[in-house]
Amino acid sequence: MICDSPHSSAEELATVHPSLPATPDYDAWPVDHQLVDVSHDAGVITLHWDDGRTSRYHSIWLRENAADDTTINPATRERILDLSSLVAWPEIASAYLDEAGALAVTMLPEGIELRFHPGWLRYHDYDNTEDDRQPLVPVTTWLGGSDQSPVTLDASGLLDSAADSIDEAAVLEPALQAILGRGLVRLRNLPTEPGTLARIAERIGPIRSTNFGTLFDVRAKPDPDSNAYTSIALPPHVDLPTREYHPGLQFLHCLENSVSGGQAVMMDGFAVAEALREEDPVAFATLTRVQWRFANTSRNSDYVWHSPMIVLDDRGQLDEVRIADFLRGPLMTHFNEVDEAYRALMALQERLRQPRFALRFSYAPGDLVIFDNRRLLHARDAFAGDTGHRWLQGCYLERDEIRSRFRILQRRQRERQVADSSTTTSQVTTAPAAP
Repeated sequence: MICDSPHSSAEELATVHPSLPATPDYDAWPVDHQLVDVSHDAGVITLHWDDGRTSRYHSIWLRENAADDTTINPATRERILDLSSLVAWPEIASAYLDEAGALAVTMLPEGIELRFHPGWLRYHDYDNTEDDRQPLVPVTTWLGGSDQSPVTLDASGLLDSAADSIDEAAVLEPALQAILGRGLVRLRNLPTEPGTLARIAERIGPIRSTNFGTLFDVRAKPDPDSNAYTSIALPPHVDLPTREYHPGLQFLHCLENSVSGGQAVMMDGFAVAEALREEDPVAFATLTRVQWRFANTSRNSDYVWHSPMIVLDDRGQLDEVRIADFLRGPLMTHFNEVDEAYRALMALQERLRQPRFALRFSYAPGDLVIFDNRRLLHARDAFAGDTGHRWLQGCYLERDEIRSRFRILQRRQRERQVADSSTTTSQVTTAPAAP
């Protein structure tokens, strides 16, 4: 193991230096901890931080994640290096901490010196990361009840705020956090003009168009092509489980609501699934295994998809639910699975009728409810169409859009943090000496 002497003292490293290298992304990485020592052999660099952490990085990983012009296109930050084009496996010839506090590494066989930003290295410290796929916000399951209501935020100034501004973030960040963590948020005091929904949704990401259009109107109408366009009660369901990727997010914006009845019902499908896993593990296992047929065979479209009702990821964690009794086609499975599949289905249906899971509320004009359509189940009480008007506008986005927008909001916070740190450092550097 080789220990190369750093080119600056610990006191010098304690200052955020303006000449830190670029990173292989568009993000900002505050330097919350300083590097104090570096050692290496040909294949691994070991870094020591001022808080006692030790981090290790392989030579091949460092070479691929450099930010110089031989590795990434500086205009796009996309990688242009093909590792297989190198004449030999990358090895570390020398490594030290430079005057800016960055890691400087000379790589063989190229003989090229690469510099790495300490804030970026700290964030991407895979040696100390247990699971890089943890959700952006911890997922919290919840129950309903008469004393519960959705996370509710005043969004009255949202459309007056500039895009990508602090005022916009003051509404969007807690809203996205609630959706990512609990699957549901209610925004209040928004305009009620038709089409307002598109302006709001596009603050998060592009709208997903479906056979129901880009924006769709949820109100009773003659000759409906969906039960949603009637006044009858709707059972707990997700929308469009008939698609290979059913929409990740649903927006419902209330423009009018003066009818008698029609109360909204929301359920956390993950809470229902976890209760089933605990109370009837055989039924839970069956619903994660049996492929059900979901079909929407309308006059002008014919969507069919097969999927378990409860979908787990490769770690056994809940990923999505596909539940919509009125969109289930005939079960097409192995003969010996049929009885067990229906027993599991009825165990699930029994829980969907239990009040402990139901969160009930009424829409007021100007309300916008946003929810994870691959996690939450929504339902509706019947309403009397001759007692007034009920008009919601809806649209769909993907889960990817909300995660991307939330990451950008976090990036903007880091950019402000780096800017504030640089300003403070500049003020300290240029302050006149005391008399």
